[in-house]
Amino acid sequence: MRSKVLALALLLPLAACGKQVSAPATQGVTDAAMSQPPAGEWLTVAGDHNETRYSPLDQVNDKNVSQLGLAWSADLDTARGQEATPLMHDGVLYVSTAWSMVKAYDAKTGALKWSYDPKVPRAKLVDVCCDAVNRGVALYGDKVYVGTLDGRLVALDQKTGKEVWSKLTIPEGSHQAITGAPRIVKGMVVLGSAGSEYFSRGYIAAYDAQTGNQVWKFYTVPGDPSKPAEGKHLEAAAKTWSGDFWKTGGGGNVWDGITYDPVTNLIYFGTANAEPWNPAKRGGTNQKAGDSLYTASIVAVNADTGAYAWHFQETPEDRWDFDSTQQVIVADLDLNGTKQHVIMHAPKNGYFYTLDAKTGNFISGKPFVQGINWASGLDPVTGAPKINPEARYEVTGKPFLGFPGAIGAHSWTPMSMSPKTGLVYIPVNNTPQVYAPDPDWKPGTTGFQLGIDASGGNIPADKAVRAGTMAAMTGALVAFDPVTGTEKWKVPYTSPTNGGILSTAGNLVFQGTAQGEFRAYTADAGKQLWSFPTQSGILAAPMTYTIDGEQYVAVLVGWGGVWDVSGGKLVSKMTPNISRLLVFKLNAKGQLAPMPAMADRVLDPPPFTGTPAQLAMGSKIYTNSCSVCHGNVAVAGSLNPDLRHSAALGNPKLWQQIVHDGLLSQNGMVAWKDQFSPDQIEAARIYVVKRANEDKALGDK
Repeated sequence: MRSKVLALALLLPLAACGKQVSAPATQGVTDAAMSQPPAGEWLTVAGDHNETRYSPLDQVNDKNVSQLGLAWSADLDTARGQEATPLMHDGVLYVSTAWSMVKAYDAKTGALKWSYDPKVPRAKLVDVCCDAVNRGVALYGDKVYVGTLDGRLVALDQKTGKEVWSKLTIPEGSHQAITGAPRIVKGMVVLGSAGSEYFSRGYIAAYDAQTGNQVWKFYTVPGDPSKPAEGKHLEAAAKTWSGDFWKTGGGGNVWDGITYDPVTNLIYFGTANAEPWNPAKRGGTNQKAGDSLYTASIVAVNADTGAYAWHFQETPEDRWDFDSTQQVIVADLDLNGTKQHVIMHAPKNGYFYTLDAKTGNFISGKPFVQGINWASGLDPVTGAPKINPEARYEVTGKPFLGFPGAIGAHSWTPMSMSPKTGLVYIPVNNTPQVYAPDPDWKPGTTGFQLGIDASGGNIPADKAVRAGTMAAMTGALVAFDPVTGTEKWKVPYTSPTNGGILSTAGNLVFQGTAQGEFRAYTADAGKQLWSFPTQSGILAAPMTYTIDGEQYVAVLVGWGGVWDVSGGKLVSKMTPNISRLLVFKLNAKGQLAPMPAMADRVLDPPPFTGTPAQLAMGSKIYTNSCSVCHGNVAVAGSLNPDLRHSAALGNPKLWQQIVHDGLLSQNGMVAWKDQFSPDQIEAARIYVVKRANEDKALGDK
């Protein structure tokens, strides 16, 4: 629901100081080069300013893609999820990996030119919801820019990888992090941060590309009302919140999608959920939920100053973790016989939005998945959702099985648009979730701060129920027509969170799967033409480039991210993490090294001796805090330890030393002593013991 008066009234936020920027780059990667990339280069994370992830290259096409083979590969020195899209300039591939490391390769041969490690403390892992991932770097002039998990913006020399400067961009000591790729806008590096589950206040900021000095900063949610607001847009937003909301930060982080539109000179970005998720906990018990601006919204600001231009809130009073941070695509569409300059967005909530790029006016909103039940539809004039009363779980006090769930109908994995077909290709998730209020919740200092009790959605130790759960958790590649608001074609997948999309002029769509394949489909009809077994799931979006007259297609491989920790083994197949950069070209004959043998462990837990009260307490604590890393019902994925096999499971003292005291904090397992008492931590151990015994009885491993 977009405010129709704010766009005119709030033009000059105080935070938008518009400081002078250093002279633009005249050598290397320039503003002109990014607007019109040299043939065969891939200079921005999405390939162009419009964030289409479309390439005009067509040497590899629907007639010959079956001849695509592995040209070269590079093993990566981190066993976490890989989510970045490489960039290519002047024959060099630049890519970030997990833990915010950066590498440069000869794009033709794969020879490593340099490597940079920002040495992110491993204990920072507790401040990120979904793995130690990084989604890409930016190039400008003679520098490479990366945002680090611990909140730094770092500039590196393109030729050597040496650090030029480093600036901390998050509040010192905060629980915020950076996982998204920076964008370059008119000599500035534009970046936000993650952390809307960790009591943070969202913002987007621009930094001088030469010095790293902040040029402007735009807060997405209001702050302490006893202090001056950093802009009139925040004075208006404060009226849409209730109670002492600022004490928990507000949320609204800008952790991914950022788009610069030279036509309007606006930067469009999406904002994350409000926090806590439960609206009744944002301002005290029984507080009436407000729209909580500018969370779960698309916001537009002036690129030069950061001044507010307009906003459109996709999910008012969000209580389902429906981030709107997915990438924003800019395009010119023929709508009812008139050419319109628009932005297009497919957020977590399941509706595909088309908005006027200059004004933010709502044009259309159509579902791109079936079964949406948090709302019955959108108002055809305003785009406001018609919220299902049962979905307001904090009002009813009852659990709500929502679709989509917090994973989202479309999460961060990038979509693509082909101007040749006019279609938008969306990686879709079909994952419901149980939401319920937690009457006992109180703000803490460690881990997720949600205000809900998710234990009602725990999957029991029953083979039939688990089989049904697996069948319900699926994904798809959907080709969506933004003009008609309808699905053109769809490819179903047996698992959610499949990889991002690349479309090309060769009538091709490339996508990796969670189950370990890299595939090519026809862009017009969705016919699969080629696949390559990658040994590990793919989350990242591919890119393509040319060198010496040959077209290459590159993709990062390495399973991890949110579904590994939230879905665990409760899907039809879980791939291990084997992190690599794979590069393909026609008629290449490269082979991957044999897949390493996986250890086959047997469950051998201590006997269950806890009380029903301890078990109930432990189930709630584990589900709402520990499952974020160690998996639903203590069934872990392939990245983090499966606690059913933990050596500490039968040793209460060692369990306390690890969980309460932080014995393994340098490995990412920080102390929880400020959040839970020793009795509560012991209850969590008892719950895992119970779960391990249940699964052993089922013959699970």
